Amino acid sequence: MLALGRLLELTLTGREPSEAIQLCADGCRLQWKTEGVLEIDPPSGRDTGLDLLLSAGIHGDETAPVELLERLLHDIASCRLRPAVRLLLVLGNPAALRRGERFVGYDLNRLFGGGEPSVSGPEALRAVELELQAELFFNRPQRRRLHYDLHAAIRGSQIEQFALHPCSAQPPTREQLARLQAGGMQAVLLQNGSSATFSAFTGRRLAAEAFTLELGQAHPFGANTATDLGRLEVLLRALIEGREPPVAGDLHQLQLFRVAREVIRHSDAFRFYLDDGVENFTALVPGSLLAEDAGGRRWRVEEEGARLVFPNPKVRNGLRAGLIVVPVALDDACA
Repeated sequence: MLALGRLLELTLTGREPSEAIQLCADGCRLQWKTEGVLEIDPPSGRDTGLDLLLSAGIHGDETAPVELLERLLHDIASCRLRPAVRLLLVLGNPAALRRGERFVGYDLNRLFGGGEPSVSGPEALRAVELELQAELFFNRPQRRRLHYDLHAAIRGSQIEQFALHPCSAQPPTREQLARLQAGGMQAVLLQNGSSATFSAFTGRRLAAEAFTLELGQAHPFGANTATDLGRLEVLLRALIEGREPPVAGDLHQLQLFRVAREVIRHSDAFRFYLDDGVENFTALVPGSLLAEDAGGRRWRVEEEGARLVFPNPKVRNGLRAGLIVVPVALDDACA
């Protein structure tokens, strides 16, 4: 196998490849761009006009998606998978991946697009570096741009695999939702406010079709046997080879939600009135007190069908401690 086919090994050991550019036997060109970032260009006669960015490891403890990208790259380097698209593979946070921790100093996925201008350190520098790589990759006109940012959640979820659509000028299309369903997503959460995630940056700034995919619970490397990414892997292989499968079908099995409110931790007096082990998409009892904070701030459940996503009462003051989401009809969600 070509040395550049071992991107994860290079990243975890902190080594640069001896050759920045290598050619596969089928004519694909692999180019090491910077630590954890590899661009793959198909032969010109096989290029279908799609620019596909696949990122994982934005948080260093979310390893199942990283292992998935490594499998895809191994098969590309060995000519078992023959790309017909331009492909950028990104392992987002090398320092955190080496430690097996969520982040080193600050959550990288809150820093894109100038999300926290006062924050400095390795994650802030990495956010700028990844923005530049994405801009360089998506700089060709009249090509389709697609970005899937692959994650795993801190805690368990009553809906194991789901996608988040960052707030943008365009709502998702039925075709986009059908593709996500074909890849194993059971729900899509539509965000309606600005965010500083990687997918929000590529969607808003670079006009990419961008989604964050949450793919089960985070585990260390080698401990992901219970995480079934089979459907997603089939979809990604088809996209890479330019043979995207038909996505028409009934979307009524795909659950759709929108963000109703954010729960923000304002002070050390913040209190969540749910068990520490509460799962994502836990149903909330109408009228119940969810959380409170100093200054008389209270979050009482007012919405019908409300659920809680990303509960994390231990975040820093000023950050989101959870999302209250509600169901939305398909016709109200799609373009």
